[in-house]
Amino acid sequence: MNFKKAISLFLIMVLTFAILSGCTGTKEQASKEQKVLRVSMALGESEWEVMKNKIFPIFEKENNVKIEAVQIEASDLITKLEAMHKAGKMEIDIITQDNMQLAQLVEKGLVEDLSEYRDMIPENVIKALIPVGEFNGKLYFMPYRPNVEINFYNEKKFNEYGIKPPTNWDELLKVAKTFKEKEGIGRVAIKGTLDGNTTVQLFEFIRQAGGDPLVLNDEGSIKAYTFLKELWPYLSPDSKKADWNTMNKYLATESVYYGANWPFGVNVIVRDGGKKEIKAHAGFAGPVKKSKVLGGEVIGIPVGSPNKELAVKFMQFLMSKETQELLVTEMGWPSCRTDAYGKVEEWQKPYFEAVKEALKVSQPRPNVTYWDTVDKALNDAFREIVIEGKDVKTTLDKYAKVIADAKK
Repeated sequence: MNFKKAISLFLIMVLTFAILSGCTGTKEQASKEQKVLRVSMALGESEWEVMKNKIFPIFEKENNVKIEAVQIEASDLITKLEAMHKAGKMEIDIITQDNMQLAQLVEKGLVEDLSEYRDMIPENVIKALIPVGEFNGKLYFMPYRPNVEINFYNEKKFNEYGIKPPTNWDELLKVAKTFKEKEGIGRVAIKGTLDGNTTVQLFEFIRQAGGDPLVLNDEGSIKAYTFLKELWPYLSPDSKKADWNTMNKYLATESVYYGANWPFGVNVIVRDGGKKEIKAHAGFAGPVKKSKVLGGEVIGIPVGSPNKELAVKFMQFLMSKETQELLVTEMGWPSCRTDAYGKVEEWQKPYFEAVKEALKVSQPRPNVTYWDTVDKALNDAFREIVIEGKDVKTTLDKYAKVIADAKK
């Protein structure tokens, strides 16, 4: 009888231990469960491949997290975040956003004040990038991906006609005239799609002449539109269709010999397309100065982010030297850091030198809540003056008033 009791007691103890162990194991398993970090970016297919295969896995492994990538275009992000915010159900942990689409995110209270994390900005980050994320003395966005257009040219064709890449407006006009005269068709292109692509070019021409695009009928703006009107007949017919994507194709297929585009085109045209004769420089000066538009993206954290602490870690990861080096070599992106070009391949170096030179003279577009009005006014003025041949001063006065009214 004592033996049976001993056996029963032993079995009870084993069962109790097993139950307790199971509970403990469940708790340990729960604590080790992967969190999901939802990241919103607006990328092309090849860019997503790099992110998902070479960037995200590093952070996922280091932090036992699964990154869920969400494709939201810059123009749609404000609407989507606002809807989530109003519903009290934020489904995005961290965003990267075009630096021209920031003002409304702040104005509508959709992004966190990141001022307390200012010390996380690495010492080697380009200082000029930081103010882009500041509003009313507070830091809402972290630097991540600067962008600036560089000017691509077909070295073989330039050499054939004994000309060099232009360094000022007069030389640009001469180059355009030379190609048109020699080949019977324009070979210099600007982005004339009458949208954001054209706006970037217009900002640069206006500022190069000392003008203010938000004023539009000042002396510099008048000079810029007058010059573009003179240049237009000598440009490639592809100018009307040239944008951030098609410009690469026109350069690679040699329907265009000279045109500006973002640096990702280096990998597309030269590495993937094998067009080693396509070189690049930092561009030309206007009557007053050199000027480029500082484009790119910044990092923000939506108010109500379900995983804010993890989002902050990911923000830090994106600014790290290791990540920035990968973005440079794999994507052909300029870096927000000055020390992230060490692993650039030899053939890439001249292009990134052009990028660095262009960044030195770059200025961001103003972050104003009436940006859509500015964008449309500049393009409508371009269409009427440059393409349709209307009077420069009269037309600019009309659209300057449109912008002035939007400011009120």
